[in-house]
This record gives sequence, structure tokens and C-alpha cells, in this order.
Amino acid sequence: MKVSDRLTGLILLMLGAATYYGGSLLPPVHGQQVGPDVFPMVIGASLAICGLLIIFGVGRTFEEEEKVVVTADGAVLEVDALDKEARGVRGFFQHGWKVLIPPGALFFYYFASEKLGFWITATLMILALSRSQGAKWKGAILLSLFAPVFVHLVFYKLLRVPLPEGLLKFPWA
Repeated sequence: MKVSDRLTGLILLMLGAATYYGGSLLPPVHGQQVGPDVFPMVIGASLAICGLLIIFGVGRTFEEEEKVVVTADGAVLEVDALDKEARGVRGFFQHGWKVLIPPGALFFYYFASEKLGFWITATLMILALSRSQGAKWKGAILLSLFAPVFVHLVFYKLLRVPLPEGLLKFPWA
């Protein structure tokens, strides 16, 4: 089933507007420039802008029809004509399991972050997520070492949200 880009963009636009409105209803924290209302409003505005871009077709010209080469002599088969076996149970065990990694990472964070702490938990999560999406080991390790530092700085310094320390202490705490 194919869904129209305009419908998808409209749904994102409405979701972004609702998120922005919901964030604007949150009370500000006195004495602070950044309160609990800022994050949902930024996310809502970003979703609304993305929805508008999709509605107006920005980037549509960059898409190409996907083709799959099936023989050594270069014969091409349309994606819709692929063997059903590749989309069935066998296809799930080859590639479909990847959709279980993000929810699994969230459950892992929920259950492990208090004991291990944010640093270790986030590092393991990012490593698993990036490897499951096809990143090479070098890139995945670099990302998993530097991304938690950036995320922790944003939450701790900018948003003033405490994250669990666990086994490793934060150098700027």
C-alpha cells in the first residue's frame, strides 16, 4: 500500500502543530530561560516544518525508482516482483529483526541505566543500534564514544535534567 506524500506531510504537520501546542501549555520554570516547554515546542516546530516540506515536494526529485539486479548479465527486476520468500519468514530472519533493536534498546536503558549509569548504557545502545543499521566497527565505536558525551552535556548543562551516574562519575558534575 502506498500513501500519498501530501497525506504523510499533512499528518506530520498536524502532529507537529499538536506537539507545539501541547508544549506551549506547559508552565515555565521561574528564573530559568529553558523550561519543560522548550523541548516539545522545538520538536513540534521541526515536525511541522518537515511536514510542510513533504507537502510541497521538496527533495522528491532526488528519489530514484529502486531496481534490483538479479542476474550476472544485468537483467533488472522491479522491486514489486521480488520473490515472496524473501519477504516472508525467511526474509524476517535475514533482515527484519532489525526493527526489534530500537525498542530493545529502550527496554535495556530502562532496566540497566540505574545500575550501569548513563555513560555505559548509552554507549552500548549506540553501538548496538549503529551496528544493526550497517555501520562499520570503526564508525560505530567512534559514534558510541562521543555521542553520549554530547547528549549528556545537553541534558545536564542546558536542560538541567539529571541522568543516572551509575559506575562512572561525570567529569563536569
